[in-house]
Amino acid sequence: MRTVVHVSDLHFGRVEPALLAPLRSAIEAARPDVLVVSGDLTQRARRAQFAEAAAYLDTLPSPRIVVPGNHDVPYYDVLRRFLSPLDRFRRYITDDPFPTYIDDEIAVVGVNTARSLTFKGGRINVEQVREIERRFHGLPEHVTRIVVTHHPFDVPAGGDESDLLGRAPMAMDVFAKASVDVFLSGHLHHSNTGTTAHRYRIEGFAALVVQAGTATSTRERDETNAFNVLRIGETDLQVQTWRWSAAQAAFAPESEKTYRYVHGTGWQPA
Repeated sequence: MRTVVHVSDLHFGRVEPALLAPLRSAIEAARPDVLVVSGDLTQRARRAQFAEAAAYLDTLPSPRIVVPGNHDVPYYDVLRRFLSPLDRFRRYITDDPFPTYIDDEIAVVGVNTARSLTFKGGRINVEQVREIERRFHGLPEHVTRIVVTHHPFDVPAGGDESDLLGRAPMAMDVFAKASVDVFLSGHLHHSNTGTTAHRYRIEGFAALVVQAGTATSTRERDETNAFNVLRIGETDLQVQTWRWSAAQAAFAPESEKTYRYVHGTGWQPA
């Protein structure tokens, strides 16, 4: 059994300071084997915001898989946006374009989906997909394979289709052959879990798509601050949403969904 804590959209520069210490305590209480941070560490990609984000991340458990989001690309600094869009992210957070954690039960690979040419949307390219496929190649069948992006491979029912990751169908075709089990993302500030089967309809393949809300931002978008805890077994997986309670001044488990892996079908609600 492995535990993955999944937080997203911290947005330093628009953080609610009162949430930082309780979030740290909740993450520590979950005892993660790996911590995933799926982008938008800053609000406007400013040097001071990255410095604050880096200092906070250093207080959290490791190992950590951290990827950038569209807010981590400069918005108003046009020269930096197009000439060195992720320079500050690489300097303060990580310069690894494919942060990876692999043990004998899980394999987690992160990838950047933020792009200079779009202020909100994201995209994945063939080279990135092939590199992720290469990192999963040769792993034992029982190892749970997890891909981390900022932009989502799916949106909740009634969601904005323009939020979908660009070139997602191309990527999903490859990831289905690579037997990817779970996609972790943020961007929407909305907690949600479902399977790829409804959108992509690839025979014999159903991976989980797990969205994290914003953990600390004041930009809640009608949902209280939250993060996810995944408990991963060989054939079962539980996604638990921990949500901020002002009354308790703490994050606490609020809801959970359980899935089982069915050979020849993929992940199904238990």
